[in-house]
Amino acid sequence: MMQVEKGAIDMMYPYMTLADGTEIVHSQLIHKDGMDHVIVHFERPTEEGFDDARCELPSYAWSDVHGFNEEEMKLFDEMVHANAHLFYKYAACGGIASA
Repeated sequence: MMQVEKGAIDMMYPYMTLADGTEIVHSQLIHKDGMDHVIVHFERPTEEGFDDARCELPSYAWSDVHGFNEEEMKLFDEMVHANAHLFYKYAACGGIASA
């Protein structure tokens, strides 16, 4: 599993806001080691700060998971798998607003 350094992310683009206030954003297309990568980030405000989780495509590796429960993470994983082609499309053209 290859991890993209956080410094490699120049921009995060909005993708969707869920009913519970969870914001889903994605990175620009990151070219590294001959592959294209996209970081998908989930963030929900709480009284103490934020719940958050990060998924790296194409490996679907999760990191920095804080506050979300197992059921939520399963839903997020299904969502990332079902929308991966869109994350790549929008990352390549500068976000959904530019698509």
